This record gives sequence, C-alpha cells and structure tokens, in this order.
Amino acid sequence: MAREFSRTNRFSEVIMRELALMLQREISDPRVGMVTVSHVDVTSDLKYAKVYVTRFNGFEDEQDIKECLAGLNSASGYLRRGLAGRVKLRNMPELQFFYDKTLEHGFHMDDLIAKANADIRRDDED
Repeated sequence: MAREFSRTNRFSEVIMRELALMLQREISDPRVGMVTVSHVDVTSDLKYAKVYVTRFNGFEDEQDIKECLAGLNSASGYLRRGLAGRVKLRNMPELQFFYDKTLEHGFHMDDLIAKANADIRRDDED
C-alpha cells in the first residue's frame, strides 16, 4: 500500500513554498516580473525539479513568456543556492522552469461559460 504523502511530494511542496518567497523578495530581473510558482514536480531520485510558473498580470504574447523563462533560467543557479541554504538536503535538484497555462485556460473556459449563459438568457427572454 502506497503512502499518502511520499517524500517527493513533501519535497515538492517545500520547494514550491520557498521558491515562491524567493521569487517575490529576491529576484529583481525585469524580465521575470510578478511571477508565482503554481506547481513543482520533482523526480524520484531528487535530481531534477520541473517548476511551473505563472505571472499575476499575464503575458502579452509568446515572446514575453520566453523572456520570463529566460530570466528564470538565468537565475536558476542563484535560486538553487538559496534553496540549499533554506532546505537541508544533500543534493539540491536542478531547477527547470516551465510556463503553466492552466490559469489562462481556466479564464478562457470561464469566458466561454459566461457567454453560453448569456446566450441562454437571451433565448429565454425572446
């Protein structure tokens, strides 16, 4: 029987919490902006961590996403050292940053539902 919370899941939560704080307080790269960590996937051997980020004010286009990820990847060594000081682990995983599109997708689905409900109300009134 598998345990409910594995070591990798607990470690993912810790990395997510600490990275979110570090990104808010310590990263001043203008390419990054107001970024938050939405999810972290750590491999079972704890060597790699996929960090999924999203930005509060959204992105204008794909170029903004690429610039933000480039800024985060250039700061990954600094963030990794900062995590090593905060989290006691023999080997700190290599950080790989990815853009999380789930928030945008959720807003898009919300707009579609609102539009469908408006059409239904308009049909009922006629």
